[in-house]
Amino acid sequence: MKSEVSRYYQLKQKQKLIEQELAQLKEQILAKMTEEDSREQIVGSYKVKLVTSERKEYQENLLYNALPDPELWRMLSKPDQGKITGLIKVGAIQEDQLKETYTVRQQIALIIDKK
Repeated sequence: MKSEVSRYYQLKQKQKLIEQELAQLKEQILAKMTEEDSREQIVGSYKVKLVTSERKEYQENLLYNALPDPELWRMLSKPDQGKITGLIKVGAIQEDQLKETYTVRQQIALIIDKK
């Protein structure tokens, strides 16, 4: 087991370094794409694309006040976008009840495919 633990530790350290380098590269690519006002480019044999999505970030106290039924609050326990979306889909709550309980944050996904 000593060798497995040692290897696991080594790989986790590599993973941290790789994630740091990926974050730096992503930041550089996003900066260049933004500077060039581009959402999609062909770079050599790669297709680089920026995809923007929105993510709602609920504010716990506002969400609690917007939900009239304490049982619904217990089902959520913490603001979780997936759970909230599920409750809206099944009709347990109406989206307009929540309109002042969240902020919308833009997320940009960097997608690089080999041509």
